[in-house]
Amino acid sequence: MMYQNPEFLLTLAHDHQRELIAEADRKRLFARITRARRAERTSHARSTRGPSH
Repeated sequence: MMYQNPEFLLTLAHDHQRELIAEADRKRLFARITRARRAERTSHARSTRGPSH
């Protein structure tokens, strides 16, 4: 069985950990982009509505 090699198991574990970290990084990046776009739309909507009474 190929899973009996401890070095191979360690390599698999490290690969999986790197994949999880990369996925978390992507999620944080997309969340930051979404927040920035939402803030931009909000400030644009405020500036185009004019002064409120």
